[in-house]
Amino acid sequence: MNDMLKDLSGDIHDIEYIFSPLTIRKKALEIFNLSLANKTFFQVNSDKLDEVSTFVSSVTLDNYPNLNIPFHSRWNHFNVGHFDRLSELKLALKDLTTYQITKSKIDLVIISVLLDAGAGSRWKYFEKSTGKEYSRSEGLAVASLRLFLSGFFSLDSNKPYQVHAEKLRQLTLEELANALQVSEKNFLIGLDGRLKLLQNLGETLLKDPEMFGADKPRIGNILDYLQEKFPTGHMTATQILRTIQRGLGSIWPGRISINKINLGDVWSYPLLGDGIESLVPFHKLSQWLSYSMFEPLMEAGFTIGQIDNLTGLAEYRNGGLMLDSGLISLKNKDDLDKLHHPGSPIIVEWRALTIVLLDEIAKKVTENLGKKSTEFPLARVLEGGTWWAGRKIAAQLRKDGSPPIKIDSDGTVF
Repeated sequence: MNDMLKDLSGDIHDIEYIFSPLTIRKKALEIFNLSLANKTFFQVNSDKLDEVSTFVSSVTLDNYPNLNIPFHSRWNHFNVGHFDRLSELKLALKDLTTYQITKSKIDLVIISVLLDAGAGSRWKYFEKSTGKEYSRSEGLAVASLRLFLSGFFSLDSNKPYQVHAEKLRQLTLEELANALQVSEKNFLIGLDGRLKLLQNLGETLLKDPEMFGADKPRIGNILDYLQEKFPTGHMTATQILRTIQRGLGSIWPGRISINKINLGDVWSYPLLGDGIESLVPFHKLSQWLSYSMFEPLMEAGFTIGQIDNLTGLAEYRNGGLMLDSGLISLKNKDDLDKLHHPGSPIIVEWRALTIVLLDEIAKKVTENLGKKSTEFPLARVLEGGTWWAGRKIAAQLRKDGSPPIKIDSDGTVF
């Protein structure tokens, strides 16, 4: 990454521009067009689009034969292995009011998403209650749920199902390593990065009483803020994303900023120009958080519009589907053996192509399944098919199910 771009000067319009999902699509399309013009590391093989869409459609029907598909979210990972852990959560929260339950669910899902970055191939989480081991994203989902239900993130033993700012701020590397069963033999990529993210979250919650409360600040208090901000109970998906970006933006590692405002999952790509024009946003974890908040907010009575304004998620399962299926291919196969930084041009390109092609696949899958886009938004295509299709094809091609490109992850991007 060009260090000269660490902090850029700009105005409020530039900041809003970079945080907008419209810009994610715009900049991704610019890189897609560069690929078509043979100016990137990748070749786009558009003739494979129908074949890949058919594969995603079949995976979707296998997963959801009745096509009753929830939105893509963290919630769908908690029941991995066909164990109904969400019923266990429901039982734990049964004495709370609906409003309190929603706050607890927001606490849980945000902490789980923030822990959900690439775990690597060596780490596994052993769940005592089922006697099963889980790896990667599903392992982190089960681990975060178990920690939440044990009261690990709460300051109050009488109110265990909460995530408090001060508890996060005081968290040590040893505590997190023990909680996630990390050892020399059970190595988790990016443990330091995850710890820093949680500690930063604690600091952020403490500094923003308007959004997270003054007395024992917690993540779930964002519900009070949303209710006050949107008194009609209706909000758009982009408004939820913007709230998360404003409230949690300072937790991300400092990469590129505008006027000292941290941009998060945004990277410089010089082929698009200089300064702000060179910036390519993805906001993967912020959008994953937004998608994951839909369910508890809707259960609390909120309505959410314009869900398709959010983009697909530029992460290694969706991106892996593109590469493993041959929809895109690397011109230099030696790049598959190298370790790549998340900000390197090859990874920025891979993620951008993924964004564009997810939209194209979604159109064809929706058509294949006889649905209309209004009843079958991208968030259902992601959950029904693309993420699971990426996982399935990775398992077929590589024994450890790893992504096709090696990423030097710090635990805060993927």
